[in-house]
Amino acid sequence: MDGQIINVIIVVAYLAAMLLFGWWGKSRTKNNSDYLVAGRRLGGLLYTGTMAAVVLGGASTVGGVGLGYTFGLSGMWLVVAIGTGVLLLSLLFAPTLQKLKIYTVAQMLTLRYGVSATKVSGIVMLAYTLMLCATSTGAYATILVVLFGWERWLAITVGGAIVLIYSTIGGMWSITLADMAQFVIKTIGVFLLMLPFTWNAAGGLHGIRERVDASFFDLGGIGAQTIITYFVVYTLGLLIGQDIWQRVFTARSPEVARWGGATAGIYCIFYGAAGALIGMAAAVVIPGLENQDDVYADVAMNLLPIGVGGIVLAAAVAAMMSTASGTLIAAATVAKADVVPFVRSWLGKPAHHEHGENPEHDVQGSRWYVLGLGVVAIVLAILVQDVVAALTIAYDILVGGLLIAILGGLLWKRGTGLGAAASMAAGSVVTLTTMIILEVNAENQYDGIYANEPIYYGLIASLVAYIVVSLATKPTDPAVREAWDLRVAGAVPEEVPVEGPEEVRNR
Repeated sequence: MDGQIINVIIVVAYLAAMLLFGWWGKSRTKNNSDYLVAGRRLGGLLYTGTMAAVVLGGASTVGGVGLGYTFGLSGMWLVVAIGTGVLLLSLLFAPTLQKLKIYTVAQMLTLRYGVSATKVSGIVMLAYTLMLCATSTGAYATILVVLFGWERWLAITVGGAIVLIYSTIGGMWSITLADMAQFVIKTIGVFLLMLPFTWNAAGGLHGIRERVDASFFDLGGIGAQTIITYFVVYTLGLLIGQDIWQRVFTARSPEVARWGGATAGIYCIFYGAAGALIGMAAAVVIPGLENQDDVYADVAMNLLPIGVGGIVLAAAVAAMMSTASGTLIAAATVAKADVVPFVRSWLGKPAHHEHGENPEHDVQGSRWYVLGLGVVAIVLAILVQDVVAALTIAYDILVGGLLIAILGGLLWKRGTGLGAAASMAAGSVVTLTTMIILEVNAENQYDGIYANEPIYYGLIASLVAYIVVSLATKPTDPAVREAWDLRVAGAVPEEVPVEGPEEVRNR
């Protein structure tokens, strides 16, 4: 049987298994906590695997190998930055976040500051998660195009529909099982198959040294500016992203959130090193590829034995699907918990639960949000050719606008709601303004939207506004601080809803 057909069968079998996980997850979903955060019951093994799966997407897997192909060992820095972000979040903040018993980043800001203006952060977070979902959807579709010879729109539609089905039916429980399977497939595909096979084909360390430039073994070969960019964008973004926080909320205990997440971070660092080493070996065995993003698929289909290539291709699809499903449920959670209630309040309409509906039991409502936003993400992936530019804008605003207010709330007691609101406004405006100015005057693509300066200037403006306005305004209302401290101490059960500032003051 033709090796290509075997590879196709393996990938099809993997996609079919993803659909089965949806039905399994549905049987475990009784309420919103089950649907959105897996009942907050994940132990160390499941938590570690799913956390690693959601952060290691196409950029880490296909992109990491491509960077190793072009730059050698220093191509590992992108994934190392991601692993560092997971490590910092897990060791410094995850235990506190787990004890809050919340669902979104905006809920944390409302609890900490008691100011409704911070709810606007949900809009930024929704844009970020939706764009990340669309980017991941378009990415794994490229693998399906190679395998089946489909048109791009058809590959996006079919692949997106699979993720949409298992995510909608079973929510976070389905996504957790799917991510665990994806974690296992990625581990086998990258560490146990691609790495040894490519290095053996390249003649090992000696063979690679003989046929590549010495700069391939230079850890700084990719450039100091690029390395700094990876840490600014990915490490800082991981500290505050809804998709990552939502995984923290699934942990069974603060200890699981801390040490399970730290283990996932270390795994990510090794994953990055493996990807770079695979790329280095591929540069020797299959030199001259014009597009570095083609290296992964080229190795899988032309260098690896029959069947092994199919597993490796399934690993790439797994990496991208885990990110897509994680960001999809994150987008739905933000839309339902933050954005829609915020918009209704501006229109003078009460929240749904004020009509007697218990939001904790509204699983069907959550499914509709996942389904609707999943369709939007698929359409975006098909229609928007430059999704990366849209994602970059969302990422810059996320970090430049929200980072200081979020971390300030966790680290500085004197930070106030007005300080947080001013920080978010100043950071977002400066980031966007700088981006527009640079884009108008750009001489190449790296001087415009993709430049680093917007984040740097946004962070500086955000920090100055946060400190100055916080010190110039009254400290946070004692009632708000008391409600926050009870949450941080883990003294508030999950059934107690997140109160807004008005509810706290009127208690």
